Amino acid sequence: MQGLLPAPERDKALGMEIYVTRTPGIGGVIRQSPEDFIVEEIFDDDHYEGGRYLVIEVEKRDWDTHKLVREISRALRISQRRISFAGTKDKRAVTRQRMAIMNLDEEALRDLRIPDLRISVLGRTNRPLGLGDLKGNRFRIVIRDIFLDGDSARERMERITSEISEMGGVPNYFGVQRFGETRPVTHLVGEAIVRGDLERAVFTYLAMPFPDEPEGTRAAREELWESGDVRSALRRYPRHLTYELAMLNHLVSSPGDHAGAFRVLPENLRRMFVHAYQSYLFNRMLSMRLRRCLTFEPVEGDIVCFSRNGMPDVSRTEKVTSENIEAVRRLFDRGRAFVTLPLIGYESELADGEQGEIERGLLESEGIARESFSVDVCPDLGSRGARRPALLRVDPLFALEEESACIQFSLPPGSYATVVLREYMKDTGESN
Repeated sequence: MQGLLPAPERDKALGMEIYVTRTPGIGGVIRQSPEDFIVEEIFDDDHYEGGRYLVIEVEKRDWDTHKLVREISRALRISQRRISFAGTKDKRAVTRQRMAIMNLDEEALRDLRIPDLRISVLGRTNRPLGLGDLKGNRFRIVIRDIFLDGDSARERMERITSEISEMGGVPNYFGVQRFGETRPVTHLVGEAIVRGDLERAVFTYLAMPFPDEPEGTRAAREELWESGDVRSALRRYPRHLTYELAMLNHLVSSPGDHAGAFRVLPENLRRMFVHAYQSYLFNRMLSMRLRRCLTFEPVEGDIVCFSRNGMPDVSRTEKVTSENIEAVRRLFDRGRAFVTLPLIGYESELADGEQGEIERGLLESEGIARESFSVDVCPDLGSRGARRPALLRVDPLFALEEESACIQFSLPPGSYATVVLREYMKDTGESN
């Protein structure tokens, strides 16, 4: 994989260090309006025949999934714990996703009035919805303000599509949403937690400033970052920063209790920090693998998983050896075996061979051991680890309009549309 194009600094800071397609991109911007980014969940089972859970499909515009769940629970006067869903969705988008609400009659929804939300009842089921129910997500995304003329844009997009097809997909990076689009700080908080420095973790989350935030928010964070005065920050922080205000309130009432400050956050948010650091390390490992020209094809020492119902099943893994490599490569060619990389945790198995050198070398350079992910100072935030395919299989289709392009594709759960889009758009300094 010689001649790979370098990524911009903002991508490199999240471990996404290269592009794997060699053709220059078309530029442009996404999400000029929520309607430019449409996401629809894909399920195998569309039949709900009865049970204590009411299954609904929500079509939401410019709503964060977790905030919408809070708003629905408030409006219905029920606990958020009664509402389950199969996956979070982008905020700046129009998305269709399913939710299941325990012990709720359909009539309770008739007077529900929430802006930019439409609800359809699909039926009833005997269990909550979870990630295992989701087959994937279908995307329709518009890229606007392309800097090329129509013929040049079409030629580039055709070449990029062909390159993606030849490789079978793109690197299965964690996209910027994993780390925070406006303020990519989540993995830095997670790193501090893994290192056992909860004070740094708390103040990184509360106060590390980033230039893309509103001026008042940025100024409040900068003052706290410099002064450490939580009481003053509690007066200055904007009221919409509800999580930060909850943490500040705790620190004012219990000075120095940084573990307690984290415990005021919802469980899903608390766990996101360490997961984001794992994601950053995964991105780094994947970039290093591709720089070594290892590609996505299995080599000796790799740990592969196999397909189940056409999808990678990371619960079934095997290490590639000289004895089984030919069989594994045949399965790879048929789309039934996938190279995986670790989401490092305290029980992670590392690869052998060149990939193992990458993984051990990165941990050494970071000064982190697998055991660090048990997080002794806050064990409920620890992680055993997991595995994730290195290759994201995707087959995009595109159509061009005046100064815009529409791309459509489907992805498995847990993958990011933006890592497909970045190969088409690229930010390599080229412009008019």
